[in-house]
Amino acid sequence: MSSSFRLLPEAVRRASCADKPAILAELAQVFSNAYAFEEETVHDALTERETLGSTGFGRGVAMPHARLDCVDQPVATLIHLDRDVDFDAADGIPVRLVLGLVSPTDSGVQHLHALAEMSRLTRDERVLHQLFEAQSEEELYTIIANSGLRDAA
Repeated sequence: MSSSFRLLPEAVRRASCADKPAILAELAQVFSNAYAFEEETVHDALTERETLGSTGFGRGVAMPHARLDCVDQPVATLIHLDRDVDFDAADGIPVRLVLGLVSPTDSGVQHLHALAEMSRLTRDERVLHQLFEAQSEEELYTIIANSGLRDAA
């Protein structure tokens, strides 16, 4: 199955964050390290998108996303937080998993398909439970890879 976004093993991280701003900063750093994007540019775009409304998806998952000119295809990150963090999710449940997405500025439908694919992944109870219980970055990546979402390099 071909994925609508790219997720590299180095874009998967376990992290400790105290609040939503710290999560967005962590995401920007992961995008910068894994995909060689300018960290400040990614952080500004994610923060700006978050001001439009929380990307707290629900059920302990957040999906911060943005569009940037420097991106040629949708790319993702996955952060497993070491504790629940309030993210202003509609269901009020704090987040433990953060799936970040950055897409090209002109990728309207492609961006939406990538978000939908991430959403389907987290709606699968079995996969979601495995992600919550994962003990390492390697295990997190393997769960995603085995779920049918593959690195679409």
